[in-house]
Amino acid sequence: MPVTIKDVAKAAGVSVASVSRALNGHENVTDATRARIVDIASRLRYRPNDAARSLITRRTRTIGAILPALQGDFFSELIRGIDLAARTRGLHLLVSSSHADADETAAALRSMQGRVDGLLVMSPHVDPGLLDANLPDALPAVIMNARIGHSRHPTLAIDDHGGALAMTRHLFSVGHRRIAFIAGPTGNFAADERLRGYRDAFAAAGIEREAIVLAGDFSEQSGRTAGHAMADDPQRPDAVFAANDLMAIGCLLALAARGFTIPTEIAIAGFDDVPAARYVTPALTTVRARIAELGRNAVACLAAEMEALGSSSSTPQVLPCELVVRASCGRSSR
Repeated sequence: MPVTIKDVAKAAGVSVASVSRALNGHENVTDATRARIVDIASRLRYRPNDAARSLITRRTRTIGAILPALQGDFFSELIRGIDLAARTRGLHLLVSSSHADADETAAALRSMQGRVDGLLVMSPHVDPGLLDANLPDALPAVIMNARIGHSRHPTLAIDDHGGALAMTRHLFSVGHRRIAFIAGPTGNFAADERLRGYRDAFAAAGIEREAIVLAGDFSEQSGRTAGHAMADDPQRPDAVFAANDLMAIGCLLALAARGFTIPTEIAIAGFDDVPAARYVTPALTTVRARIAELGRNAVACLAAEMEALGSSSSTPQVLPCELVVRASCGRSSR
């Protein structure tokens, strides 16, 4: 049978309350008594019952993260940032995928209740109605990269629009005019914002009609498909900007397989700066999205909510992006 707090109290000749106070660092226990209780607990191999403790404290020391998917470099980086920030605060992490489905997002929100002290949510289906219907007012939550307008929850987002605008302007600045864009899935917040940034750069240059948008879904295969379509088109663009690095890499591989030289014949750029971007040949020019930082900041914001330190704000926090110019676009940053 596992050792209980009653066994420790009996061996130490003190009350259960005294053992609890000693092991939880309360000041109303003498140093000598605390040392004796800690020593006895160690010798008996006593481990606190976290489930019982959570019933008393109403805290699980666990936070949840609901993400659209768990595979891929973007989500690996995001989870890494969340996990590191959680560990430094002594918090455990429970992760669930909604598989980019509205019903599964709602089910995941409901399943986390009672199991976590706070929740991070990233989903293309998040809106005030879904949150109100499935998330209790008492459960602290932080929303990441979502278009929800005014919210009672703090929101954090990457500056997808600004990053795409800056990359398109950079491609203009080094002489490219016929720049194609491989879009992400329709209705996805990040994909829509990146497309908007691309289009706004063309509008500002007064050449909206020259914008070329190809369908994509953030997968490498959709990038390959777009690359093969360009190879077959006699009116090929002189540069391609993909809404994420995975599609940019797929496009680069497809064009290279068809005999095109990158960047001499066609320049390629992506978005996110996932680790693979620097290892393809040629190395990929991209927009660094600071994905892990998004995860770290979201945990910091959630921790403040959980401790009621912070002052929730309806104004979204936006993390800036930066250009990372490598060999695939053929020119240096200006």
